[in-house]
Amino acid sequence: MKIPVIRQLFQNNTPEKLEATLEVLEAFCEFRGVSETEVDVAGEMITNICGALEVHQMVKEGAVEKDALNAFGQRVMGSIDR
Repeated sequence: MKIPVIRQLFQNNTPEKLEATLEVLEAFCEFRGVSETEVDVAGEMITNICGALEVHQMVKEGAVEKDALNAFGQRVMGSIDR
């Protein structure tokens, strides 16, 4: 998870585009010939896209972009520390 990447994805893409991309990446990970390294890279992209989708949702609910990004980052870091 990289907050600058999530910010870029949030600012430059609609939720619909992000969801379509997410579906493609998930399908890609299911192919038999995909290496573990490729799955790791796709997994990182999936994580960042999911983060951008959550930020879109928080902003839709009234949060300021900066606060939504910070809240998402803190929530993820908090779940890792547990």
